[in-house]
Amino acid sequence: MPVSPRPLRKLGFLTIGLFDPVDPAAGHESTLRIIELGERLGFDSAWLRHRHLQFGISSPIAMMAAASQRTSRIEIGTAVTPLGWENPLRLAEDLATVDLLAGGRINPGLSVGEPMHYDTVKDELYPDSADLEDFGYARVERFARMIAGEPVREFSGRQGVVEEFSDRVEPHSPGLRRRLWYGAGSSRSAVWAGANGFNLLSSSVIFPDQDQEPDFARIQQAQILAYREAAAASSAAPGPARVSQGLVVIPTDSASSDQREKHQRYVDARVPRTRSPQGPKGMLFAPDLIGTSAEIAEQLYAHAGFQEVDEVAFALPFSFDHEDYVQILTDIAGKLGPALGWAPAGVGQAVR
Repeated sequence: MPVSPRPLRKLGFLTIGLFDPVDPAAGHESTLRIIELGERLGFDSAWLRHRHLQFGISSPIAMMAAASQRTSRIEIGTAVTPLGWENPLRLAEDLATVDLLAGGRINPGLSVGEPMHYDTVKDELYPDSADLEDFGYARVERFARMIAGEPVREFSGRQGVVEEFSDRVEPHSPGLRRRLWYGAGSSRSAVWAGANGFNLLSSSVIFPDQDQEPDFARIQQAQILAYREAAAASSAAPGPARVSQGLVVIPTDSASSDQREKHQRYVDARVPRTRSPQGPKGMLFAPDLIGTSAEIAEQLYAHAGFQEVDEVAFALPFSFDHEDYVQILTDIAGKLGPALGWAPAGVGQAVR
């Protein structure tokens, strides 16, 4: 196996938090237990996808608050929260509150754009302003200013006997602004993120420029390099520009024969979408990586996008059972991570 020129510094994982609509509490509890397991295994971060009107976590902020009280070290983030569904001021209040409860461990990942299937929900989501809402970068810029503690109004001070008013979002959590991430899938959004002081989340889905060959790894590499160039030239960055890659990896080192068959069926069903650009925007999906940790490490070392990062948040398959996630996370922490030059942090009690 080749030696990595850039040892993996931070290892995280991403989950959708799937649940059965007949018993949604069980699925949410499973996600919390997985985050607890991640901390015991030494993972640096756990990330939650944001799903609305689906059978996945619709309120990752509530889940992060719960997880923060059941863990002490692991960082917890969203990858990503689509701001088109959110009121930026209220979101800023909630995230700052949870970050304070977590002791500064929250990493909000964001994206902009019109909500998925907007025509089917806009009359309920924005009954009076559906055709007036701005779903562009200005929405996330406004949110970032609020998180940074910039004034949102001129009014402040005491009113009456006990009422005290602030001109900024409260509570304010110092340091949260430099932990804001942007989920970029195109060169344009990657450059915007760098120029505007966001860390970069680069996932298993990207949108190539018109003149680019449909080579996922090379396009991802180009986007990361463009992001770093924009970040280096910007005065907006509140801290070092960080990049995290989020591919789907499924190590099978300790998997049972039934699990290996199940994992392979999942990957095989998703292969066709990786063979050519999808949809009007030419969306590209990265192939899932499956095999032993040694085999996956070999593929990652050869991946042009991976060669540019020292942080990852490997995505867990969406539809697996709790025991499958335990197996995958245990293999990532015990086998794959070390093969990539990573060392676990603060490993505690045995896995349950």
